[in-house]
Amino acid sequence: MKTYIDIGINLTNKQFQNDIDDVVQNALDADVSQMILTGTSVRNSEESSRIAKEYPGILYATAGIHPHDAKSFDAQSISKLRNLLKQKQVVSVGECGLDFDRDFSPRNIQETCYKAQLELAIEVQKPLFLHERAAFTKFMSITKDYLPQLPKAVVHCFTGTLPEAKTYLDNGFYLGFTGAISDSKRFDHLKEVIQYVPVDRMMIETDAPFMLPKNTPNNLLMKYHERRCEPAFLPFVAATVAQFKGVSGIVVAEETTRNAKIFFRI
Repeated sequence: MKTYIDIGINLTNKQFQNDIDDVVQNALDADVSQMILTGTSVRNSEESSRIAKEYPGILYATAGIHPHDAKSFDAQSISKLRNLLKQKQVVSVGECGLDFDRDFSPRNIQETCYKAQLELAIEVQKPLFLHERAAFTKFMSITKDYLPQLPKAVVHCFTGTLPEAKTYLDNGFYLGFTGAISDSKRFDHLKEVIQYVPVDRMMIETDAPFMLPKNTPNNLLMKYHERRCEPAFLPFVAATVAQFKGVSGIVVAEETTRNAKIFFRI
């Protein structure tokens, strides 16, 4: 049986506040067997953990502070994240990293917050869920200092260049791909990236409610919710990967599911 794991959904987003049960059931009906809720701040990570706990074996969560939220980082943040990471449904440190595209938090604070979470991941030995946007050089210069001790890491929602992808792979990282890969107007270069990245170093995600796959049929959009992306649409991300790599959808489903199970120990 073909099943998928969505490694990144934002189920705490207000777009889902009234229909979480339906969203999860829609995903299960679409053969998305497990999903990981992305924690983006201490408060959001707590909420993600709480929701995940209500769906044991189906939903999991990460605990971290997104670079956009780095300005909320304080003396208590790491101890609060550490406590969350003791819970069995909380499987990863993050989302953490650097975002110099939006600069919603000052860059020096982003860097301090990121380093603290790298140290936390080393301490608790849970894998990292990473974010990097328009900050590749600084991101790598910081991360390389920790690499010898770091647990496994995935750069989620990868939309970077092929040389950047190669650097991440060379440093042992996994790459997560979203519906962005089907957007030939904005992200045409990702076809070449997908063709290069080995399937055994790749995971898939929707980043719902964002990153709606362009190949999602209109009748599903009408059925669900306007232009909102859902974890139920993950098979369309997998289909684009299969198309670009010239392999069967079953291969993509099996390989990315295996990768995610081993990576997140679920």
